[in-house]
Amino acid sequence: MAVTYSQMVQLGSVGPDFALPACNSDTKDTLTSRDDCMGSQGLVVVFMCNHCPFVVHMEDALLDVARMYISKGLGFVGISSNDAIQYPQDSFGAMGLRAKAKDYPFPYLYDESQGVARAYGAECTPDIFILDSAGSLAYRGRFDATRPGMGRATGQELMRALDELLNAGEVTMAQLPSMGCNIKWR
Repeated sequence: MAVTYSQMVQLGSVGPDFALPACNSDTKDTLTSRDDCMGSQGLVVVFMCNHCPFVVHMEDALLDVARMYISKGLGFVGISSNDAIQYPQDSFGAMGLRAKAKDYPFPYLYDESQGVARAYGAECTPDIFILDSAGSLAYRGRFDATRPGMGRATGQELMRALDELLNAGEVTMAQLPSMGCNIKWR
């Protein structure tokens, strides 16, 4: 498993908009935008996929964090940008099965063109971006300090960043890059 680190994109930059199909929607024809996912307090954008061991490691904890913070006014969205031809386990259909089996509380979107990942500067899975309520980048970095085979994922760093955003309107903590499998580019 090759390890890739996320870029530390400039804080304050506007989170690019998107319009992507949700694999856990009732219809494939409906596109979901950034604003559709935005909560009153901001949005957590997680570039993820089905097969990456780093995502699998933190997936259940991510779902717990999402359920907790959605109730506090934060939106969440998962986006897979992997090439599904080379990695069929990351196909739209497989994503839908995974989202249903795990009862994802947020939209799981498919970025087939990989344009959204490029616009965000996403490099790996997971790669996490927090946008404030105005859509500006407040956090980019890791979920927590754990890795596959190195402790249970908790989401401690993401939760600290979310608490700072909710309580102070900004994230002041040190931000460390995420690491995981590289996005499977075409």
